[in-house]
Amino acid sequence: MPKTVLIVGCGYLGLPLARHFLASGFRVSGVTASAESAKRLRSEPFPVYPIDISMACTLGKLPQRRFDVVIHCASSGRGGVKSYVSVFLDGSRNLFSALDFDHLLISSSTSVYAQTDGSAVNECSPATPERETGRILLSAESLVLGQGGTVARLAGLYGPGRCVPLEKLLRGAALLEGKGERVLNSIHLTDAVSALVLLAETKRGGIFNITDNQPVTQREWFEWVCGKLAMKLPATGPRDLNRKRAWTNKRVSNEKLRALGWEPRYPSFREGLTDMLAEILKGKSLRKE
Repeated sequence: MPKTVLIVGCGYLGLPLARHFLASGFRVSGVTASAESAKRLRSEPFPVYPIDISMACTLGKLPQRRFDVVIHCASSGRGGVKSYVSVFLDGSRNLFSALDFDHLLISSSTSVYAQTDGSAVNECSPATPERETGRILLSAESLVLGQGGTVARLAGLYGPGRCVPLEKLLRGAALLEGKGERVLNSIHLTDAVSALVLLAETKRGGIFNITDNQPVTQREWFEWVCGKLAMKLPATGPRDLNRKRAWTNKRVSNEKLRALGWEPRYPSFREGLTDMLAEILKGKSLRKE
């Protein structure tokens, strides 16, 4: 019989992930937070149910409650502390209590590493986030790890229709902080999907960083992109200490994940942005319709 997987959060990351599993022969079910979102996904060749995972009773509405793997990649919807508790902490707790599965994988963030000195960090490095949202992520991670699950700490996610620093550059809102020495860690959507698939299929417990091979400074990023687009570098300014998940500066290692045989299709932002920049030069919008 085909293996079964539940994708919790069929958004920017979860939807291509679900499609990948379906193409690989899995029986796929999806969960999304609202009826409107579920309605938009009716054309997908797998069922998507409107379920609020912050409420355990709603998970009882799923017609199937036994899965080989559950992947929690729902987002906070740009919400604050309350949303983080509901989605990540309460949501994870309710998945464990209401469903029957062999393994759970949760999508977290490399923002839990609070280093500010540009040092290299790996899964054994201290994670002491400054913001309460980061501490909530750590609590959700601990819950999952305590049950033998997998924590995938994703770097800055970008891909078709989404790239935050590029969007800021195009609308004139980008800023080089200080001398542009802050290090950026990123992962292309395609590579994030392939990494999560590997971790789900192997059911590897523990923490794994999901990032590309080449962290770069903010200046290096903007110099390359602006060169390709024939644009001036952004103006310089102070550090953005009001970032939602705090201001950090570190080089995140993916060596643990690569030791499993994973290699990114886009080893750096340069390969990952090439097609997107070509579309922009053709006069097309960054955003998908």
